[in-house]
Amino acid sequence: MKKIIYPIFIVITFISCSKDGDVNFFTKSQDIAFGEQLDSLVNADPSYNVLPRTGNVEAYTFLENMLDDILSSSEIYYKDEFVWKVTIIEEDVLNAFAAPGGYLYFYTGLMKYLDNSAQLAGVMAHEVAHADRRHSTENMTKVYGFSILVGILLGNNPSKLEEIAADLAQGLGTLAFSRNHEYEADEYAVRYTADTDYYPKGVAGFFEKLEGASSTPVFLSTHPSEEDRIEKIDEVWKSLGSPDGATAESEYTAFKNLLP
Repeated sequence: MKKIIYPIFIVITFISCSKDGDVNFFTKSQDIAFGEQLDSLVNADPSYNVLPRTGNVEAYTFLENMLDDILSSSEIYYKDEFVWKVTIIEEDVLNAFAAPGGYLYFYTGLMKYLDNSAQLAGVMAHEVAHADRRHSTENMTKVYGFSILVGILLGNNPSKLEEIAADLAQGLGTLAFSRNHEYEADEYAVRYTADTDYYPKGVAGFFEKLEGASSTPVFLSTHPSEEDRIEKIDEVWKSLGSPDGATAESEYTAFKNLLP
């Protein structure tokens, strides 16, 4: 009797785990490569109104020094591996966002709206957390699928890259962060800044300021309420022993005067 041999096909799927244990189909290197492509698009597209470093060195230096302080925290996983680049966008909008790999963007409207360095450090630390906890590529994989994202990395779908950049910048639509991601970024904003000289509840100061605003910024419209987030931030702060720190109003006023 003739023996029939059936072929066996083995499919191997590579799944990357973030250092925090979350499953992420992107590798660390792909996070960096994707962020680099997004950053190149943002800087090349005049509609984003990127403020050039030339002529604005002092403003960029202030932000970079603040970022270095935040990155000194022992809580950050990828401080020596991600790019960690800050970009100023000249637009009167209350917004900031992070792209994979440590690319961070801050709007002049937001920075002028804040009152002190601790508040900006809190917002910056929140965006650092989104990048360091790799929230963006977790979201992208769920929304677009791994194969489409790999195609973008290979340069096969520039229009989709533009769509993703716009979604990240606005914090809306399919790439809006989940409530859990927002709570986690708030928590680590407190943890990171607790390792600096800044008052660790600076990010709560931003939300407290928003409570008195006539309307909520569009990019926060799908996020947890300011009141709920302030309560949770306070819980994290107390769990760390209620650490104190500087708000640095005068240095922040000098920084705002550097902005166009």
